Amino acid sequence: MVAGDATGSGGAAVVSRWPNGARCAVLISVDFDAELPILAADPANAAREKTLSVGRYGARRGTDRLLAALADAGVRATWFVPGRTVELHPGAVGEVHGAGHELANHGHRHEDFDVLTVSEQVDAVRRGSAALAELAGQRPRGFRTPLGSWKPGLAGRLAELGVTWSSSGFGDDLPYLHPDADLVEIPLHHELHDHPYFFFNLQPPFPAGQSRIAPYRQVLGNWTQEFTAYHRFGLCYVLRLQPEVIGTPARIGLLRELFEHIRGHDDVWFGTGGEIADWWRARRVPNDPGHPADLFATLTATPGTALTATPTAALTAAPTEAS
Repeated sequence: MVAGDATGSGGAAVVSRWPNGARCAVLISVDFDAELPILAADPANAAREKTLSVGRYGARRGTDRLLAALADAGVRATWFVPGRTVELHPGAVGEVHGAGHELANHGHRHEDFDVLTVSEQVDAVRRGSAALAELAGQRPRGFRTPLGSWKPGLAGRLAELGVTWSSSGFGDDLPYLHPDADLVEIPLHHELHDHPYFFFNLQPPFPAGQSRIAPYRQVLGNWTQEFTAYHRFGLCYVLRLQPEVIGTPARIGLLRELFEHIRGHDDVWFGTGGEIADWWRARRVPNDPGHPADLFATLTATPGTALTATPTAALTAAPTEAS
């Protein structure tokens, strides 16, 4: 890794790690949850039509606006879709697939993985993949945790289900390798997610302490400033959107302005999650020594056992280009 490129310190030039000499990568990701998080929070919300309509707005209006903005910008995005969303809104999910976007697994009912066993987590992923495969004709290769954290051991089980990459963690500004499975992680950051800035509901209250709808210009400023830094240091900029949040008449304009700003740079690679993961794996880049993912795997390993040879360890001896 070039000194200073991921920390914001140092003055070394950035060595390109992306296709065709691009300076940074950009992934536009979408969580198409519709009403499922509302139902998962409290099953009693099934009787609250007004509350459910907050999430359903994404399928009814937000998706069309978001698809149009992506098409106008020439961006192919990755949509994380729970299996139940496919069942409830097959037309909208079909439009996403028909527009050529990548579909990825997001569980089945937007489950809280914190309260599930590994077996229950695997079942949620399996059911979600089955629904997507029925619609798209192939199983998804990508995964994002719907809510909560996965249990130690799930990474290996994901690989058994045909998942080759995840975008669930927050531990880096670049993709990294899971030490206990052949799985690439494309990390997120909360400041690049529309939900913390804009999502609001009166009853049940969200956020619990009320109130929050951030000024639109300030949010665009945050996203633009973050892109400037990611571009400067050659990192992987992952924007996380939700149709019911970003897809209002005014907020979609913020996204269009952001796309215009990023497109103003001729050294940016827009990739889907699958494309970015495949590129990272093909470059055979090991994790940095002492990477948090490796430390966590060591700390959570079953007492008395050792981790088997991992992709990270196996790649350490392989020739690599400057990263």
